[in-house]
This record gives sequence, structure tokens and C-alpha cells, in this order.
Amino acid sequence: MLDLRFVRENPEIVKENIKKKFQDKKLPLVDEVIELDKEFRAVKTEADALRADRNKFSKEIGGLMAQGKTDEAEAMKVKVTDASNHLAELETKENDYEGRIKEIMMTIPNIIADSVPIGKDDSENVEVERFGEPVVPDFEVPYHAEIMERLAGLDLDSARKVAGSGFYYLVGDVARLHSAVLSYARDFMIDRGFTYCIPPYMIRSEVVTGVMSFDEMDAMMYKIEGEDLYLIGTSEHSMIGKFIDTILPEETLPQTLTSFSPCFRKERGAHGIEERGVYRIHQFEKQEMIVVCEPKDSEMWYDKLWQNTVDFFRTLDVPVRTLECCSGDLADLKVKSVDVEAWSPRQQKYFEVGSCSNLGDAQARRLRIRVNGENGKYFAHTLNNTCVAPPRMLIAFLENNLNEDGSVNIPVALRPYMGMKEKIEPQA
Repeated sequence: MLDLRFVRENPEIVKENIKKKFQDKKLPLVDEVIELDKEFRAVKTEADALRADRNKFSKEIGGLMAQGKTDEAEAMKVKVTDASNHLAELETKENDYEGRIKEIMMTIPNIIADSVPIGKDDSENVEVERFGEPVVPDFEVPYHAEIMERLAGLDLDSARKVAGSGFYYLVGDVARLHSAVLSYARDFMIDRGFTYCIPPYMIRSEVVTGVMSFDEMDAMMYKIEGEDLYLIGTSEHSMIGKFIDTILPEETLPQTLTSFSPCFRKERGAHGIEERGVYRIHQFEKQEMIVVCEPKDSEMWYDKLWQNTVDFFRTLDVPVRTLECCSGDLADLKVKSVDVEAWSPRQQKYFEVGSCSNLGDAQARRLRIRVNGENGKYFAHTLNNTCVAPPRMLIAFLENNLNEDGSVNIPVALRPYMGMKEKIEPQA
């Protein structure tokens, strides 16, 4: 969420940013919110003056009564009543203006970084760098669900009976592999200096609207019926929410946390064959990382965060690339974002396995996360990034470590979490 003063003083910059994000329907909102703010401030000024008069009159009534000037005191009481009645009308207007202003400000997108490429959607995202050499083996790589089934590690049919489509059972060595990857990711991030945390898996609506846009909320979140609670779509939400209504001493920054959680998402819409199986699902697990820092350090932390994911995948022998998200692909709160994509030998292309985002002070404004610095209080910057999110990540892992006989090599880094196994063998 932008600073209202910034919008008031820089309307053309805000409008140009809206155009860059191809959200022209929001352009009238800029002028509307500026006019509403003008009216709100005028009403507030009048209301503040009335409050002062009412307090003054109230004090005078006591003095008049003490002097026996009853008639004058009664006349003054009428003034207090009239002031109170008018003030009630003004306060209603104040609340109405304030509510509409907040509603608009929550929908005006954040100012994107100058480095963000301009494009309408994810088809115009820009490749930045590749890490590792993509390999296409000289044997056919089966569909990922088939690889898992040959390892006796996946049961989709039973999951459909129990929970419907978009769910799964992982079994045996594949289930163990899933847990091993998460355990390794936890230790990997701890070794990088992050504090490990297991957060709440449900959050209140105030936190939801503090960390994401309304469009994202509607597309992603599952609401708990009868409760002011939502299942988290990513632990980033509850991790940033941890700092709601806090004033952090500047010397305690940066706050660097890594968290494990299950994640729950609606994942609406039909998808192609490659996005079935365990690619696009309603429930998965993830190792996440977040940073709360000073504004001057957020660009540095942005580069560190996505590099962590690249380094993690490379230790598991998975080639990856980074993709700069274009303006039209950025959620409204984001300043900039980069996707990490893993190589799929089967599809002979890359697919998304993680996303790193710098949100500037947008989340901090919504959640009132401030820093107490040497020169006063200011809003913190927040960032987040996926370290790894199995079981989707398992698709890349299995395809890139698959042997022709159907066995799967276990990289050295992962073996301590797999009982020192070097391979997972197919089952009859």
C-alpha cells in the first residue's frame, strides 16, 4: 500500500505505474482518492475545531454553575448539545471517507522497480541467468506420476476417493524423499544464518489483507466457515504477520526467518497434462524464508534470497534458471520479483519451483510494522522467497536423477536424510 501523501503529491507517477501494470481501469481511482482525501481533511479540521469548542463550553458550564449563573449555564449546555450533534454527523462522514480511502489505497498497486521489464503477463517474463547444464537423456523420461508409481510411491486414486482431485498419497521411499528434502532445506537455511520457525497454519483476515491483494486472496485462500480464520497459502503470510503492530529497534534488524508449513490453495481452473499428478495441487509443504529489514538493505537481501534457492537446487543436481517477472505478472504489493525455474528433461523446458519477492514497505504499511531508528520511526521493508516446495520440486528431482532402469540417484547432500541410500529402486 502506498503512502497517501505520496499519491497526493505524485499523481502522475502513480498513474504511469498503473499503466505499466496494464491496469488502466484503476486510473480514475487516483483522482478519486485525492479528492476524497481533500474532503476528509476538511471534515476532520471542522470536527477537531468542534471538539475543542465542546470541551471549552463544558469547562465554562462548571464555572457558571459555581457562580450561580444558571441561565447562562443552561444556554451553554444547548451549545454543547448542538456541537455534539453536529460533531456526530461529521464523525460519520470522517468514517465514511476514511473507509473509502482505505479501500482504494488497498487496490492501487505498489510502485515497481525501474529494473522491472514491462510486459502484460508471464509470457513476457525475461530470463536472467542459467545455473547448471540442462541434460536430455538418451532414454524416454516418463510422466512424473508414472515415475513415482513405479517406485511404489504415489496413490492418486485413493486420494481422489478420500478428498477429491488435487490431493495425493505419497508412500514408502518417495514419501521419505519428500520429508528428506524438507529436512535438508531446513538445515540448509539454518546454515545460511536464518532462524528456524514453525508458524500458525491459520491466520486472521486482517493478516490476509495485510500481506496480499484482494485478487490474490480470492484466488488462493480457503476460509474457515464461521471463523475469522483462513488456511495459509504459504507460511510467508503468517511469518510476516508475526510482526503486526510492532515497533522494532533498528539494531535488531534484519530479522531473517525460515519456516516450514503445509500450504493450502484453491488452484482454480483447468490445467494441461503436465500440471496434473502432483504439480498443481490443493495441499503441499514448503520451506520458506522471509526478511524484515531496513529499506537501504532490501535490494541486497533480494539478491541473497533467490541465490539461496539456486544454490539449494544445484546441491541436488537440478539445473535451474532465474526469470525476472514483468510488470503485468507482478502482484500489486510487489516492487519486483524473480522466479526460479527447474529444468524438466521430460518436457525439455523449465518450470517454476520458487519465487522471490521484494515488497518494499507495502506489507509493513498494511500491518503497521515500524522501525525505531536514530532519526525516528519508519516502515520496514519485507521480502520473501521459496527455498523448496515439494511435492512439485520432486518432479524436477526425479526427472533429473532418473536412470534408464527406473531407479533414481540420491545426491550426496541428501543421503544423510535417506539412511545413506544411494538410489531408490523401482518396485515390482
